[in-house]
Amino acid sequence: MSARRYSHFRRKTFELFEPELGDRIGHYVDWFIMSLIAVNVAAVILETVDALGTTYATAFYYFELFSVLVFTIEYVCRVWSSVDNPQFDGPITGRLEFASRPLLIVDLLAILPFYLTVGGVQADLRFLRALRLIRLFRLLKLARYSTAMQSFVLVIEEKKEKLVLAFSANLLLLVIASSAMYYIENPYQPEAFSSIPRSFWWGVATLTTVGYGDVHPITPLGQFVGSIVAMLGIGLFALPASILASGFIEHAEDDTAKQYCPHCGEKLE
Repeated sequence: MSARRYSHFRRKTFELFEPELGDRIGHYVDWFIMSLIAVNVAAVILETVDALGTTYATAFYYFELFSVLVFTIEYVCRVWSSVDNPQFDGPITGRLEFASRPLLIVDLLAILPFYLTVGGVQADLRFLRALRLIRLFRLLKLARYSTAMQSFVLVIEEKKEKLVLAFSANLLLLVIASSAMYYIENPYQPEAFSSIPRSFWWGVATLTTVGYGDVHPITPLGQFVGSIVAMLGIGLFALPASILASGFIEHAEDDTAKQYCPHCGEKLE
């Protein structure tokens, strides 16, 4: 194969696996992979049902084999053709940089458990079962093919500073509330509040207003502090959701604005 034909084939491969660049064939490939991911997740879930897992063990295995083959080809083709993206220039360094991206790591995690088990990884059954459940990472592969999920990632990226600040405030409140409840309730409930880390469970359940009730204060002071913490949690733990909501609204308004001419107001083709 000549260098020109090789470059042309690599470019076509790159466009095939990029949803925004692919032609009709690329569109079908996108939907096929999305459908295969969805069926894979369903198979992982159904396989945990002992009756189904035992009866259809062979079918599950061959479907997994087929899926891993498809996902492996997709992964290899993406890494191989990534140098056609100017951002990842370089036959080795460019591909390594591309392979280190979060979504490519997810792609690798989606197929890695199969090769580890086939390769004879020596481990107990619980570890192998956990490795097989890592296949649920394939669901995250949908982020590449879904515009909505890409928007979600974009909003998180744009609001990351505010989200980090909100989660830091929540973590600080959790530590303070759990520590205070430990010192108040430990003399009266040494098992329920045996340590500050154990008290975190009460703090999370209270601040998120879930209130399971399995661990709760019994002293008047503890109940007073718990009431204050619960009221603070209503607003503070809802803050990340409000940040994301505002980000989605801004993103939707930007998308709408891009669809119309800023001068005449006509819808762009």
